[in-house]
Amino acid sequence: MSSSSQASQRINALLDENSFVEIGALVTARSTDFNLKQEETPSDGVVTGYGVIDGNLVYVYSQDSSVLGGSIGEMHAKKIVRLYDLAIKTGSPVIGLIDSAGLRLQEGSDALNAFGEIYLKQVEASGVVPQITAVFGTCGGGLALIPSITDFTFMESDKAKMFVNSPNVLDGNYKEKLDTSSAKWQSENAGNVDVVADEATIYAQIRELVSLLPSNNEDGDSYDECTDDLNRACENLDGYTADPALIAGQIADNGVFFETKRDYAKEMVTGFVKLNGSTVGLVGNRTALFDENGKEAEKFGDKLTAHACNKAAEFINFCDAFDIPVLTLTNATGFSSTQCDEKHVAKAAGKLVFALANATVPKVNLVTGKAFGSAYVVMNSKALGADITISWPDAQIGTMDANIAAKIICDGKDAETVSKTATEYAQLQNNVKSAAARGYVDEIIEPADTRKYVIGAFEMLFTKRDERPAKKHGTV
Repeated sequence: MSSSSQASQRINALLDENSFVEIGALVTARSTDFNLKQEETPSDGVVTGYGVIDGNLVYVYSQDSSVLGGSIGEMHAKKIVRLYDLAIKTGSPVIGLIDSAGLRLQEGSDALNAFGEIYLKQVEASGVVPQITAVFGTCGGGLALIPSITDFTFMESDKAKMFVNSPNVLDGNYKEKLDTSSAKWQSENAGNVDVVADEATIYAQIRELVSLLPSNNEDGDSYDECTDDLNRACENLDGYTADPALIAGQIADNGVFFETKRDYAKEMVTGFVKLNGSTVGLVGNRTALFDENGKEAEKFGDKLTAHACNKAAEFINFCDAFDIPVLTLTNATGFSSTQCDEKHVAKAAGKLVFALANATVPKVNLVTGKAFGSAYVVMNSKALGADITISWPDAQIGTMDANIAAKIICDGKDAETVSKTATEYAQLQNNVKSAAARGYVDEIIEPADTRKYVIGAFEMLFTKRDERPAKKHGTV
């Protein structure tokens, strides 16, 4: 298989069978510097066109690494920009399949300008149509900005490389020591990647994601017929409190949960579910990951970290831009107290506060565990604008753990007084009925009824209208 056919084959593997229509196939490079010959640049190194995924129109470009390494030059970029223009006009997603040596050095400043033109179109399309990038080969230098401006990024687990600076030029580093361009590092440490998988799985995952997303920011008709029982009981759901991804899989239509940024800041879960045929964005605090045998594989603190807050804020901003309702699962008692977090967590938590308070989509908060202090406020509390707050009976809402509070209140007093105060404080503060008595919780429900009540809340909020003061944009 030649690489030329590989670029087209990738598109055909992604789209519905025989649906791809290529546009701009006859474009070649204009530059003749350094003995470039037009017949040597078929399609100028990128195959562009449109097709359908499950019947939905999408625009796709796939870089051809057999043509000058798939490098980006003037005409290569013009083809991608043209695709974006069509996508914005028709309101359809753009999917980029990346396999490129980067900037085409032979074209000099024309190639630099080409990069800028692609960035500009990406920014114009941001919040208008979903943008998805899949990296199958090299994605280096200025090209690495393209996935960073898109909404979702996939990386092939073995051959894909993504970097601004290659691992060998980083101070004190070389590739064998730490491969910062690998899919593993980019997904786990940099948080730039949503899914790492083999090529075939990536096509299936992109198709699943596209089926969950609206075509554009005004697409109000992206609903599926729900074949799952709306009142289905989810037994033992409170046994999954530690991992919101498991709760998501239980309450979602037919158990479908698409998790985003899976390997990054795993203490915060973000992803999409369908509830009664409508897509809902889910955000939740995770304290443990379990293996296939139900054994605890990884443990996390019940604290908000800076990375977790940033991850959640970005996800909520996407949901708000595309009118996707947000469901939060709250189980957090405070903020992470490492030196690294202390540098960043206030700003990151501020971004999460802004994202939630600024979002005008329907917002439902489900308190599943402990919701203490400012962490409770940050996680989509009533005060931030949650439309409906639901709680499980054993959840706790309060300023802090009762024992710690009692020690502060009874400073210098005997152990018996402290113990008695702790009991009183737990009844007053951390009993969820206290929060409900003041209107901070709307409904206390049995965990098994969660699917029914959450669907009911979003159905009720379907026609929600919420205005913000007139301004160009916020600055957080």
